[in-house]
Amino acid sequence: MNIITKVSLNRGMSHYVLVVYRHAFATAVIAPFALVLERKVRPKITLTIFMQLFVLGLLGPVIDQNFYYAGLKFTSPTFSCAMSNMLPAMTFVMAVICRMEKVDMKKLRCQAKVVGTIVTVGGAMLMTLYKGRVINLVWSDHIHLHRSDAPVQTAAAADKDWVNGSILLIIATLAWASFFIIQSITLRRYPAHLSLTALVCFMGTLQSIVVTFVMEHKSSAWSIGWDMNLLAAAYAGIVSSSIAYYVQGLVMQKRGPVFVTAFSPLMMIIVAIMGSFILAEKIYLGGVLGAVLIVLGLYSVLWGKYKEYKEKEAADSIPEPVKGGGGNTQLMTTKFEDIEANTVVDRTQKEYGSNKINPEAAMTICTPIPLPHLIQLEAPKI
Repeated sequence: MNIITKVSLNRGMSHYVLVVYRHAFATAVIAPFALVLERKVRPKITLTIFMQLFVLGLLGPVIDQNFYYAGLKFTSPTFSCAMSNMLPAMTFVMAVICRMEKVDMKKLRCQAKVVGTIVTVGGAMLMTLYKGRVINLVWSDHIHLHRSDAPVQTAAAADKDWVNGSILLIIATLAWASFFIIQSITLRRYPAHLSLTALVCFMGTLQSIVVTFVMEHKSSAWSIGWDMNLLAAAYAGIVSSSIAYYVQGLVMQKRGPVFVTAFSPLMMIIVAIMGSFILAEKIYLGGVLGAVLIVLGLYSVLWGKYKEYKEKEAADSIPEPVKGGGGNTQLMTTKFEDIEANTVVDRTQKEYGSNKINPEAAMTICTPIPLPHLIQLEAPKI
């Protein structure tokens, strides 16, 4: 998705318009499934749920996507993917603030999450402030990219755009982490995953249209044909918005918002290889070192989250003791009956030698016979 979007943005497509078309495609794809499959289980939308849907549409489709595309335009696909790996650390910090995560520094798993968060932030700062020399891959010298006649940027201007793009990507990641937190809260009151995804995409489409009308004053910016712009909008909308939102909601309800972002480093590696092939992207030493720190911090956070999940799973598997006097009396009665049955079997075997006695018979023998109620007789009157 990042590679296709980068090519589309380089060809002059407005990222505001791209966000509108992306979520319009997402709404058109996911809405029919939501209407058919969840028509009987869809809860009613209250004012609180509507406000949460409005905020979700504002954070995800509008703020996150627009800032992310703007940062992608100033940097590179690999760099933007590496910066997005800060998402688990930001999500963990916001979950602690919202009291969705508990931090006990005496436990090793909590220490791992805190240290991982600090390392992740340090890696992001290293990527932002230090570029270093260019790392040439094996195939970099054999790739020729057709460039336009646009003037080449100076080193100072390129560094300034790099810092601005990094700041935009950090803001986008912060908005995306907030989206995960609010989505986790909304799913408790509105557990219809498909309907929630469709409503968020629809709200995001309406809000993006308003933002685009404010920011883009040329009607030609809305034009789209059968080219890379259409492919970028359709692919991002169908795969990265509709399917991704739905799968994230399912995983989040079972494992929490921090676990959802576990596999983002794999995307960074794939984008780095494809970016060097398709876009002849330059990979800098600072980006590689910062990405390594971010991945180490990411998996430190995820290791702590995994240990926490295992502890919770083990605690849930422990059976609770039977409460109440009746339950204890019944348990003690059963134990006494078993002891009496064993005693009867032992005595019978001693008396009759090796003759086998059926335990069920012994159990039948030791079963208490209910006694008839005693009738109280009155004394004769004298």
